[in-house]
Amino acid sequence: MQIDLTFERFLPLSASSSFRFIAADNVPLQAAFAILETLPANDPVPAVTMNADGRLLIIGEMEVAAGWAERLAAQRQVTVFSLSSQNLTVDAVFEPEFTIEQGDSPTMSGHLGAFELRWKTSAGERQASFDVVLDLSPEAFFKRVELPPGYAAPGRDPLDQALAVIDLLAFEGEFEKPRYVSVNERLCAHSRSQKTGCSQCIDVCSTAAIVSAGDKIALDPYLCQGCGTCTTVCPSGALSFQYPRVADVGLALKAQLKAYREAGGVAPCVLFYSAESGREVLQGMQRAGRVLPAQVIPVEIWSADSVGLDLLLGTLALGAAQVAVLGAGSHDLAPLEKQLKFAQAILSGLGYAGEYLRVLDSEQSGWLQGFTGWAAPAAIAPADFRLLVDKRTTLEFVIDHLLKHAPQTLEAVALPAGAPFGSVTVSAACTLCMSCTSACPASALKAAADAPRLSFIERNCLQCGLCVNTCPENAMTLTPRLLTSNRRQERLLHEAEVFCCSACGKPMGAAPAVKNMIAKLTGHSMFATPEALARLSMCGDCRVIDLVQNERSTKAWEMSE
Repeated sequence: MQIDLTFERFLPLSASSSFRFIAADNVPLQAAFAILETLPANDPVPAVTMNADGRLLIIGEMEVAAGWAERLAAQRQVTVFSLSSQNLTVDAVFEPEFTIEQGDSPTMSGHLGAFELRWKTSAGERQASFDVVLDLSPEAFFKRVELPPGYAAPGRDPLDQALAVIDLLAFEGEFEKPRYVSVNERLCAHSRSQKTGCSQCIDVCSTAAIVSAGDKIALDPYLCQGCGTCTTVCPSGALSFQYPRVADVGLALKAQLKAYREAGGVAPCVLFYSAESGREVLQGMQRAGRVLPAQVIPVEIWSADSVGLDLLLGTLALGAAQVAVLGAGSHDLAPLEKQLKFAQAILSGLGYAGEYLRVLDSEQSGWLQGFTGWAAPAAIAPADFRLLVDKRTTLEFVIDHLLKHAPQTLEAVALPAGAPFGSVTVSAACTLCMSCTSACPASALKAAADAPRLSFIERNCLQCGLCVNTCPENAMTLTPRLLTSNRRQERLLHEAEVFCCSACGKPMGAAPAVKNMIAKLTGHSMFATPEALARLSMCGDCRVIDLVQNERSTKAWEMSE
């Protein structure tokens, strides 16, 4: 059996003729959905393939595991790993048709079709591969919010175990799923020179598919299940969601909002909902005889958690009066709500009065009432540009558009902590060693070539904290904000005089850095004499000359037997 999840065209469910969440007489919405049929097909998303050939591992106490193994041995190639404390032999089970293993310190890793079990025996370490795993141990091997497909840990309840077995038996053959997220290592701000910066994607990943790999992150596409939260919190755009891409969603939204306006619709509210959980919630709403408000345009995406700052503000810039996200299927709404806070802070700081954004918690029975009393704010003039694949570029276009039409313009808009925009300040403790410039992943900090001078381009800053963590003098501070003017211009942070050689006058570097070095080495045994200490203020050439001419220690040619 082969399941092909690679999509070529991702349309909102509302465009389907088989099921609609909107009234048939709503002309503007009908026009918004009809326009989707005229759009070109999206480019296919790369996929990964997994194979399950029938190798089943059951791990747990022997009494329970063997019972399931006996039932399944005729259908699968079963291996039981016993957690029982006593030593087992084949005779412990009546003519078993399955393999029995036992050992100490078992560990497990991998994914569907490639689970790896490692354990220790008296003969040494052993390992084996399995396609699917039924974990009946008291404590599950995988402690994750979202377990990998092909792995089930139903606990001790017999009914839950039976349901888990039914699910696992469905995994047989070849399976294909999209690479939900793409990684651009060049943009990653995770780490530099063993100094940690941004780890937001690692912190929010519910499947443990993202791990630290030195100065970069590593994403396992086999474990990733496409929640998209990592792409939402990524400040640089190093992680971008592919199923569908923001550019594809933006293209459809732009066409829909334009068609909605041309058909006489006003104050459209875009409702993003997930393709599985969100769809079920809306279907339940319809079965209950309730409908979405007339101005709501439901837009189906794979995961509601993938709606980030670029899509939220971009939708408003394309002509939506309000944007709502139905949180059905979300593991944790906190990252999404944080993105809304960033977006709302930017809008409020620019004078856009009213509430433009909301998260609707589908776990609450009255989530539909979230539209009640939500007055549409003043509409923003629709933009002509398209949303792009690059997150920061899209945000630049969107912010420029919001600034152009802003009711008020402040020099800077204060943002909550963790925002992907902000400033860097430098205290007098800075010695201009320039270690921060090599650590900055976005070229926001720059060293001048002609003088000891540190400059800053605020547009590029990700607020990742690498400069702060790298600075040996603890002289740097981050301030989250959105600068409304001169964001792209380079501005001076700190400069100092050039320190020149005390003997020949040749420039040696920034005066604070050289003086700081001299201060730290003062008192060292190698520089105990005034003459030795004075050499620290000399260039390399003059230091050698002074050593040859004035060093009073015994010379090699003065030594005798």
